This record gives sequence, structure tokens and C-alpha cells, in this order.
Amino acid sequence: VQLQASGGGLVQPGGSLRLSCAASGFTLADFTVGWFRQVPGKEREGVSCISPSAGSLYYYTDSVKGRFTMSRDNAKNTVYLQMSNLKPEDTAVYYCAAAIGPKDAVVVGAEGYVYWGPGTLVTVSS
Repeated sequence: VQLQASGGGLVQPGGSLRLSCAASGFTLADFTVGWFRQVPGKEREGVSCISPSAGSLYYYTDSVKGRFTMSRDNAKNTVYLQMSNLKPEDTAVYYCAAAIGPKDAVVVGAEGYVYWGPGTLVTVSS
């Protein structure tokens, strides 16, 4: 069982990045998937999550609403986080995680997630 986040990098303010979260060893569509981010010295923050594929519910933290969008590609066993209009305060290590959650609800807290992948660094700077 493995999750792998990728797609981070350096981008200028106002730019875009797409993060990918690929799963192996289990079917990601059956799980709630969340994106979290963490800046050194600060607590991990929940960014967004998507319910299992059968439910298609979404959650976004207020600071990213209208700028970030999650989506699934079940054929590729992958979830994406499209990030647009990036701001310097979006700079962080981003982690994806999977939770066993109901299809009609989202799992917001990190404590609900059972599988975590290594993070990918997003740096927003001019």
C-alpha cells in the first residue's frame, strides 16, 4: 500500500501547479482522499478532500476556495489537486492521504486518515 504525491516545484505568484497523488496496492476510488500542507514550525493544515468516488463530495479550506480544485482519474488510480492563482502563503510541503470514509461525507481532520504519502514541496516566490 503506497501513496505518492508529485508535481511540486517553484512557481511565481499567480501561477499554477497540478499535484498528483498516485496510489498502489489499493483502489483509491474507494477512499476519501485529502490534501494537507505543512510549513516548518507550524501545524499541518487540511487543504481539501474528496469523498469516495461514489459520493463525489468536496471540501476546501477557506483560504483556497475558488483557487484549488480536486479531481479523480480512477483509471489511473490517481487524485489531482489543481492549484491556480498561487500565493506566497501557499508555500508548504503538500501531502496526500487516504481515509476510509463514507461516500456521503468528507473527512476533514488528519486523524481520520490511515495512509499517507511523502510530501512534495510547493514554493511560490518571485
